Amino acid sequence: MGIAQAIKELKNELPSTVKLVAVSKFHPSELIKEAYDAGQRIFGESRPQELYKKVNELPSDIEWHFIGHLQTNKLKLVLPYVSLIHSVDSKRLLYEISRYAESHALCVRALLEVHIATEQTKQGFSSDELFELLDGISQQPLPGVKVCGLMGMASFVDDRAQIRGEFETLASLFSKVREKYGDCLADFSELSMGMSEDYPIAVECGSTMVRIGTRIFGARNY
Repeated sequence: MGIAQAIKELKNELPSTVKLVAVSKFHPSELIKEAYDAGQRIFGESRPQELYKKVNELPSDIEWHFIGHLQTNKLKLVLPYVSLIHSVDSKRLLYEISRYAESHALCVRALLEVHIATEQTKQGFSSDELFELLDGISQQPLPGVKVCGLMGMASFVDDRAQIRGEFETLASLFSKVREKYGDCLADFSELSMGMSEDYPIAVECGSTMVRIGTRIFGARNY
């Protein structure tokens, strides 16, 4: 299946309430342009230098999302160019983003990454850490940052019941955050969960944003 056909099928399949993020990391600009020509506008990258290079090679109306682990010393390669960061996985990173954004007159939209998988290698906040962070933000808002929702990755397993349980856990946290902090988090509306292997379950569990790469572009070129 070609890239254009894959995008068409996904957009027909996904509800209108769910945004498609085409995960273009490790793929060349030529393939991204093919997806762009098929109508796709949101692309996800995970390496700052690769993102910076592609921003300068591809159309200016692309909406870039950063979906990988972001190091604080790479903020200048990412923050000026992306419309959303999916992967804020620590208090330190969030506060560094705020400092950079304020000093460069930026408004950075960000999702907080929650650890819901069994693999310890995955990043993210625990539920206790999440509420502790949000308690602080609710009392003293961070300049230059809008916390727009949550992101999570399910375990890389074949057990669909386990995957569903992990997505339901994240969706429940999302609802609790909206209920508790809705007044001070006016932009909190996105739940980014679901990838090529498990996005149908994520959508059923309330995802508003799916990150799909392999189904669109095929296997990655490392």
